[in-house]
Amino acid sequence: MKKSIALSDDRSDGSVPVGNTVDLATGKYTNTIGDAELKVVWTDPDFNPSQNAFYYVRVLEIPTPRYSLLDAIELGIDVKETNHPETIQERVYSSPIWYNPNQ
Repeated sequence: MKKSIALSDDRSDGSVPVGNTVDLATGKYTNTIGDAELKVVWTDPDFNPSQNAFYYVRVLEIPTPRYSLLDAIELGIDVKETNHPETIQERVYSSPIWYNPNQ
């Protein structure tokens, strides 16, 4: 089960996207949105000590210019000609934390 437990910019709903500072005319962006650090304590409400489980953290980074946007700007063409999105939003995953009741 996927659950948002910490969100930046005072968002309370994980379906609300983080902002985007990419200037589509220049390809420049600022890292002025989001939070530099998030801290949270979470307890699994469905934890069953007799059942195997694993947990991991997923982080969404702010959007940045995609190489296709930078190439289009450099070549002086419309980015739509590249057939690629202008920006990309990377994801980071932690190593899983495994729980095994038999160990």
